[in-house]
Amino acid sequence: MKRDTVLTHAGRYPRQNHGIVNPPVYHASTVLYPNLDAYEAAQKKREYGKTFYGLSGTPTTFSFEEAVAKLEGAFRARAVGSGLAAITAPLVGCLKAGDHLLMVDNTYAPSRRFCDGVLKRYGVETTYYDPGIGADVARLFKPNTRVLFMEAPGSLTFEMQDIPAMVAAARKAGIVTMIDNTWASPYYFRPIEHGVDISIQAATKYLCGHSDVIMGTVASNEALADKVDAAVRDLGFFASPDDCYLVMRGMRTMAVRLPRHWETSLKLARWLREQPEVDRVYHPALPEDPGHALWKRDFEGSTGLFSVGFKAIPRDGLAAFVDGMKLFGMGASWGGFESLVLPANPAPIRTATSWKAPGPLLRIHAGLEDPDDLIADLDAAFGRLRVVLGGGKA
Repeated sequence: MKRDTVLTHAGRYPRQNHGIVNPPVYHASTVLYPNLDAYEAAQKKREYGKTFYGLSGTPTTFSFEEAVAKLEGAFRARAVGSGLAAITAPLVGCLKAGDHLLMVDNTYAPSRRFCDGVLKRYGVETTYYDPGIGADVARLFKPNTRVLFMEAPGSLTFEMQDIPAMVAAARKAGIVTMIDNTWASPYYFRPIEHGVDISIQAATKYLCGHSDVIMGTVASNEALADKVDAAVRDLGFFASPDDCYLVMRGMRTMAVRLPRHWETSLKLARWLREQPEVDRVYHPALPEDPGHALWKRDFEGSTGLFSVGFKAIPRDGLAAFVDGMKLFGMGASWGGFESLVLPANPAPIRTATSWKAPGPLLRIHAGLEDPDDLIADLDAAFGRLRVVLGGGKA
């Protein structure tokens, strides 16, 4: 089946659920067994897809995970309680004391905290690398390198990575590859089809689409599925059936939501790059973006998240810009139906590369509002900024 059909039908079993279209929500902690033999057999096997105890998942969980696995082209997918849990669980499952991890320098900031905190305390060494390194990442391999972690594009600065070249180098060295694929989602990029071992998403974002759930998913190939399962089980990283239901409901509309996010983000990006106060727009779907060729080669589309870098402006100018917005909210998430802006400074969270820009960075998520209304809101924001730059008050 093609992806739009997968989104519509995967994980649905109406004949098993009284003809009901959507899988019901099973709330469970205790699961009862008819006799000792049945209990001991279930305890011994602990099979995936069988509810032994509520923590191991319910039929709602398994329906959702099946839908994600089919969309990802993965052997198996697991739902966990957050995007960060989706990052940390496979890292814990594939690393041990004495191992070496290669982590991309533009990674999600909580991923860096986990590497520099928890993993370091437990004897795992992390090396951060330039996201543009490509196949030369092999120069950083050590005898104890076990995992190469990628994120393309980075969620603040939007550098692309040459994923096939890096995967080929890692595979030759026997190194596990993982990627945070939240920006594109498996609707526009399926990492496992490109040879990546583990694909990670914050399902909070585009899979859900409604800004009301915190969840992550980990999709893996057959070789690593059991390691991921063991880490999720041992860490207790399970998602609630209610959240699985809500995210699966959100997935049904991805085929109509994501093209709209893409179209609106490009319209905003093109308008923004014409403003005299703007230094650069960071969006891999723009032809002039340094990562455009890689994006065009490997990805089937773009989504609503990008950044705009300003020329040198004072803080009160930035405040005038963002504080008076009518349609753009200021918040740390993205991927929902609403538009957002978020001031960001990547400099303190880069170590392998340096971040140098003349002015502040503003991350923008293009929601599902009319793009002309969003441009009008941005135009008014530039008007307030220009008052400040002209020596007046906004």
